[in-house]
Amino acid sequence: MQGFDLAVFLAVFLEMMGTILWVLVALAVVGLAGFLAVVWCERTVVSRRLLRAEVIGVIGGFAALALMAYVTVSGFTDAGGPVDWLLIGIIWGMGLVGTTILAYAAMGLWDMARGRCVARRAR
Repeated sequence: MQGFDLAVFLAVFLEMMGTILWVLVALAVVGLAGFLAVVWCERTVVSRRLLRAEVIGVIGGFAALALMAYVTVSGFTDAGGPVDWLLIGIIWGMGLVGTTILAYAAMGLWDMARGRCVARRAR
């Protein structure tokens, strides 16, 4: 591979994951939009909610590893070199961050739907 081409990466991910890729992209977009809406409403990040979302994010990291093991039809014993372990760490980290954002957004939107905007309530 001589250059960096996003179309090649998209083709590889589509071949590996199929329609799951589009579900994950949709979850990422919805989660990020929800996170921004919650932060916009509250004008702050609520630490209690963030801590809960981070705990859920750890579970999401392991779920990302399980998904990738399923998609690639390989196990962790197949990881041979340092690059394989680096990739495993990156996948776990991306699952952690994505699930944390999604969980924070879901909890914040739940509070907003119940009429509780934390920053406005404190005033």
